[in-house]
Amino acid sequence: MTTKQPKRVQVVTVFLEYERKILLLRRSLKVRTMQSLWAGISGYIEDKNKDPMSQALKEIEEETGLSNEMVKLLCVGKPLEAVGSDKPDVIWIVHPFLFHSSTNLIRIDWEHDEVRWINPTDIQSYETVPKLKEALENVYIC
Repeated sequence: MTTKQPKRVQVVTVFLEYERKILLLRRSLKVRTMQSLWAGISGYIEDKNKDPMSQALKEIEEETGLSNEMVKLLCVGKPLEAVGSDKPDVIWIVHPFLFHSSTNLIRIDWEHDEVRWINPTDIQSYETVPKLKEALENVYIC
């Protein structure tokens, strides 16, 4: 008998920092996974040859309306693995990033229905996607 191996899916998670606060976004009911959970800016790395940094910049622009000129890279964290309760047969390989934003004024797209700028230590007060706290810790050690 063979056991089915979990699917490994590459994603980016971007934290934006502005005046010592980080941006959290609540995932809408229109997304495929982890609906209504708080997250960073995130997205699939659908092309196996795509650089995670390129995907991170693309997601920032799509999900916040901020151009590349409005953000500055602060840290690239080590990838970590996460498993979600809604897709236990998937192992998410999360590539975390921390960027500084030149503004706290953002425009969200359909993927989110609420945003908050929070103190990083308050992240444990939110119901988040799996391993979000660890991903944040990962990029704050740079």
